[in-house]
Amino acid sequence: MASAPQAQALPMFYKDLVPLNSKEHRDWKVKGLDNASFMQQQHAIPLTVDEFANAARNYPIVFSIGDNSVPLILMGLNEGVNTFMDEEGRFNQPAYVPAYVRRYPFMLAKLQPDSEELSLCFDPTTEAIGDFKEGDPLFEDEKPSENTKNILEFCEQFEQAGQRTGQFVEELKKLDLLMEGEVSIQQTGVEKPFIYRGFQMVNEEKLRELRGDELRKMNQNGMLPLIYAHLFSLQIMREVFAKQVEAGKVPQVTEAPAI
Repeated sequence: MASAPQAQALPMFYKDLVPLNSKEHRDWKVKGLDNASFMQQQHAIPLTVDEFANAARNYPIVFSIGDNSVPLILMGLNEGVNTFMDEEGRFNQPAYVPAYVRRYPFMLAKLQPDSEELSLCFDPTTEAIGDFKEGDPLFEDEKPSENTKNILEFCEQFEQAGQRTGQFVEELKKLDLLMEGEVSIQQTGVEKPFIYRGFQMVNEEKLRELRGDELRKMNQNGMLPLIYAHLFSLQIMREVFAKQVEAGKVPQVTEAPAI
């Protein structure tokens, strides 16, 4: 039996993680969840560069603070507030669903810290996987079913997209294009504006000052469309703020907590 992944901080959504194997989970099945309550209290969700074009239509795209910065979509502007979900944990409007969400409850993880090999694991606390009578089988004749192969392929594609995303962020850092973000939103009838900080964004002034050869390289490697998708999406922050106002979830402070 494969051992469980080494103890470490679990990624967002995941409460536990165990490797999928044909002995313990031979008769297990996977089924769709009735809702996405696991993400109901999350205001920021990781995003890969492969998804920028689709996600930018619905969400602001920002970058987290810290050394290991990652792109994020904002589903709310304050911690614990998700303006895209209703009280039952369902989307309250048509919107792009990030691959990070669609991957859950599966993911690839290292079973041993000294090994580079990744194994397909899942969160056993979810109601999507178990010894059910109905659902799609995970194994057939103790071999991965076609459905499991598709899940594995999706998780592998997600990991590859994650690597491309890391390279993209590193290039932004090398060019010194990331800066601390700040958005000021004035609410009608409120004297002071709400100031949102605690995230990073591309510095448009430095982008305009780049040399022609640097811009040409960024255009050829596909970075420029990603940058502009991010910059254009920032306008949606005001729409998300308006949804929070409508839902009565705007904090009575003028500076929001960091992402």
